[in-house]
Amino acid sequence: MSDLNQVTVTGRLGADPEIRRTQDGRPIANLRVAVSQSWRDKNSGERKERTEWVSVVIYSEGLCKIAEQYLRKGSRVLIQGEWKTRKWADQSGNDRYTTEVTLQGFDAKLIMLDGPSSERQSKPQRDQSSYDDYDEPKGQGQAANFSRDLDDDIPFAPEVRG
Repeated sequence: MSDLNQVTVTGRLGADPEIRRTQDGRPIANLRVAVSQSWRDKNSGERKERTEWVSVVIYSEGLCKIAEQYLRKGSRVLIQGEWKTRKWADQSGNDRYTTEVTLQGFDAKLIMLDGPSSERQSKPQRDQSSYDDYDEPKGQGQAANFSRDLDDDIPFAPEVRG
């Protein structure tokens, strides 16, 4: 059995996505996701909170486009990718290591939990009507109204005879 390197994080963006481009023009997006945990202290009854910051790098071109177009500071996201540690040198030449969640390949996921930011800002919110409001096309009268109570015999249902 092989090991599984899969990370799922939900949280809020601490800043707008930072989009950079490689020399051949491919986008790379960097995100900082705040993952908060809150609890009530047993001794004092005081409410406490701790926030962990997760670095996320998106290499998938399609997900970079979505991040650039729709994500903003404060957006709630679900990120699913892999842990990767990369080595780099600081200005003094010292080796440094950074561990981050990377989104690359077909199994990477970026889900906007509160919807696209540009939609929230540019489109007016419509009422949450019931599903039945959409059954009848406007201006068509009763002829186009499809009943939900269909009394059809189901042809593939098993028949029980006694």
